[in-house]
Amino acid sequence: HVQLVESGGGAVEAGGSLTLSCAASGFTRNLYMAWFRQTPGSEREGVAVVASDGFAMYVDPVEGRFTISRDNVKNTLFLQMTNLKPDDTAMYYCAADRFSAGWNKYDYNYWGQGTQVTVS
Repeated sequence: HVQLVESGGGAVEAGGSLTLSCAASGFTRNLYMAWFRQTPGSEREGVAVVASDGFAMYVDPVEGRFTISRDNVKNTLFLQMTNLKPDDTAMYYCAADRFSAGWNKYDYNYWGQGTQVTVS
């Protein structure tokens, strides 16, 4: 069983940076791991996903500003966010799945509780 716990959210001014972390328990080395985000009244949307070998994909709004990475020894997922914009304000969720590597939230079996990012 995989458990995910996010941390690192907070309030930052536009143009600033934050790094989110997701500590995973259980066997996650072969899982795809991803970051999603959600604002009130909106659907949860994918942000970035990384495979076990480090191959990463990003959605267009964050391409070039966000970097997803993972430490398979420490079982930790990261999301480095730079040049943050008010539109990046959301609850950010860590997700993992054995098979899914895309943006469909229904394909991911494991989820954290989320960490809030607010950009003003």
